[in-house]
Amino acid sequence: MTNLKVHATAPVDLEGDLASLRGDCARMAPHWTAPEKPVSRPVPPSLIHGVTVPASSARMLEAMPDYGN
Repeated sequence: MTNLKVHATAPVDLEGDLASLRGDCARMAPHWTAPEKPVSRPVPPSLIHGVTVPASSARMLEAMPDYGN
């Protein structure tokens, strides 16, 4: 069973809608900062090693038109 007791200073909308979600996000945005985006460089194929794919995953991807056919 879910405990719905919430101690909040603002009214809590347990059903929620997009407007209340956007309001919550707008109030929280100043508390968070985005990390610096790391610069990623391509890796030469000769440095990629040790990657294993289970046969069941390979078969699943092979059956998908976007990947295998």
